[in-house]
Amino acid sequence: MTTITWDDFARVELRVGQIVRAEVFAEARKPAYILHVDFGPEIGIRKSSAQITALYRPEALIGRQVVGVVNFPKKQIGPLMSECLVTGFYNENNEVVLCVPDRPVPLGAKLG
Repeated sequence: MTTITWDDFARVELRVGQIVRAEVFAEARKPAYILHVDFGPEIGIRKSSAQITALYRPEALIGRQVVGVVNFPKKQIGPLMSECLVTGFYNENNEVVLCVPDRPVPLGAKLG
């Protein structure tokens, strides 16, 4: 494991957002959804590709809060320009489980 400094960590903008739209990403090589995540008035709505199809259905994702990295450069994923990284952890079956706050917090709140 590589050690980083506090300053390295502080540069990562981990923010809370709310999924406002989720749709199947039909053009993705691996099964994925396109998520539209509202990070509040300062950041706005950002799109992301998320390989979370094993455990989540698009309609069940609407309204859920998630933790995302909002200061990575945009990344072209097929026809989608991904604008943030929605975070998650792999479980014992190699399925992605979303990283979420355990209680509601204001949109755009920064991990502190």
